[in-house]
Amino acid sequence: MQISALETFLAIASSGSFHAAARHLNVTQTTVSARIKALESALGAQLFERGRGGTRLSAAGLRLMPHAEQMLRSWDFVSAEIASDPGARGALRLGAQLSLWDALLADTAIWLERERGVLPFTLNYDHMLDMGDAVAGRLLDLALVHERPSQPGVEVVDLADERLTLVADRPLRLGPDEMPLFINLAFCAEYDRQWQQVMPPGSRQHIVLGNTAMGLRYLMRRGGVGYFPDAMIAGPLARGRLHAVAGAPTMRLACRAIYLRDNPGWAQIEAALEGVRALRDSARA
Repeated sequence: MQISALETFLAIASSGSFHAAARHLNVTQTTVSARIKALESALGAQLFERGRGGTRLSAAGLRLMPHAEQMLRSWDFVSAEIASDPGARGALRLGAQLSLWDALLADTAIWLERERGVLPFTLNYDHMLDMGDAVAGRLLDLALVHERPSQPGVEVVDLADERLTLVADRPLRLGPDEMPLFINLAFCAEYDRQWQQVMPPGSRQHIVLGNTAMGLRYLMRRGGVGYFPDAMIAGPLARGRLHAVAGAPTMRLACRAIYLRDNPGWAQIEAALEGVRALRDSARA
């Protein structure tokens, strides 16, 4: 499948018309139409619907959108690395399955720059990406995950568990009465199992946000309760902007680093692992 076809698909989705996409890509409209026709033929699905309001994505087009964006990003990584100095390793590509580890990725990059010298990094925050597949397919060099991957060849290092505390925007005690709105981050099945054991049956109204920073901001501005990582809530707790819910148990989620041992950048991966371990141990202490 040609990269130009995916670029054309995204240009139409962004501009809302074949004509505007042709102008943006500096090609003829006939070329644009031919590329999309070839792409639809390869996928066996219609990607756009045309009507009086213009051109819009079909259901299949909507499903293709995130994959097309990811494939083009992957192509950018590959083309930049191939075009670089033949002796250079290229960017160390780090990813995280859950948004609660976004800050850990950034801190790991900073740790490596300070402790090992300046290195190029690509930090992947696409949480829809299957991190096991991304590492096995060499799209990422190192990823932080909750579930243990099943892909052959992917090695796993168990790190310190992530501890989450139930907090609220005001002093509260966990009890049988209905609690305020629960901010559900919907991380994984283990997260769901633990919060459902804690929250009273009459208080399971919740809003799913899926992003830790977004969820915490929503809670602090709107009010409610939610489980958040200790490192993220330490400041607001100390300043009295958040309150740990009295009587609520903490939640623990496994944190693992995954990689391929035969990765050509093993020396950098090994250094990154050292940094992740140091940061996780420091957070636990």
